[in-house]
Amino acid sequence: MKIDATIGADLKKIADQARRLEAIGYNGIKVAELEHDPFLPLTLAAAYTSKIELITSVAVAFARNPMSMAHLAHDLNAFSDGRFILGLGTQVKPHITKRFGMPWHKAPRQMREFINAMHNIFDCWYDGYDLEFEGEYYQHTLMPKTFTPKNIAADRPKILLSATGPLMTKVAAETADGLIMHPFSTEKFIREVNIPAIEVGLQNSDLKREDFTIDFAPLIATGKSDEEINAAKEVARGRIAFYGSTPGYKMVLDAHGWGELQPELNFLMKQHRTEEMAALISDEILNEFTIIGSPMEVAAEMLHRFGDIIDRSAFTAPTLSDDAIAEVLAYFHAGET
Repeated sequence: MKIDATIGADLKKIADQARRLEAIGYNGIKVAELEHDPFLPLTLAAAYTSKIELITSVAVAFARNPMSMAHLAHDLNAFSDGRFILGLGTQVKPHITKRFGMPWHKAPRQMREFINAMHNIFDCWYDGYDLEFEGEYYQHTLMPKTFTPKNIAADRPKILLSATGPLMTKVAAETADGLIMHPFSTEKFIREVNIPAIEVGLQNSDLKREDFTIDFAPLIATGKSDEEINAAKEVARGRIAFYGSTPGYKMVLDAHGWGELQPELNFLMKQHRTEEMAALISDEILNEFTIIGSPMEVAAEMLHRFGDIIDRSAFTAPTLSDDAIAEVLAYFHAGET
């Protein structure tokens, strides 16, 4: 199981952070698209490291088009000598139409076409095929040699798609190199919903399961003391309440018989009553979504719950020393349980 670190996008801190995380023993660095574009910080990270993988987790696909995304992914992968992984996500309709001013169609259908268009572009750049993609939403039929990248030694970057429900999970299995699952997931939901959808999707793909990456970073609550662990538990409780208020994630609660909680959380969220939201998350729910304990207990439980189904994950514990984190990472890499 590869273990990644999620970091912010402060350009003045990226170089030092990237060197440190590579030295500790992390497999990858993940940057989300929040208040900053994720590609520039990862480019800086690439310049100051040599081994660690560089991952957008995630870049908003529908804020761009397949050609612009292909250029970003190609350039960063070529610059990093093949260490870049393009993590894609849809965001939600209001952000796409109101924040980015871009069109929103039927998300699974649009994402399938987006990724297939990127594959067609990569086929042109890396394998010399004509660019002939004419879809429902995207058309790419012009690629003069002047605009075709020449630095193709690193080959095409891998594409991982973020998904929660079975429809988008199936799209990931049919079109992408892997799946990034939302932290608002549980072992039960992954085994009963995601894995079957992946298996169905891979039947329509050229990839075998061993070549398809499943990336899932569960919520964790850990620290150097019981006090720190308890504080982390309450942070996790708040995050579960926040995610649980979203209608699109109700299916995860439904899998456990907790679906009636979603509209109640949503009602409180609209009134900004966050403390009351967190109070609705029982210890039973907390323990289902969160792995709790000392750093080594968390690592062991992560391997126990997900070791046979997850290929990548993350471990973040801000209060631990670098030496303590390195010890945990060595445990993961050894595959001990």
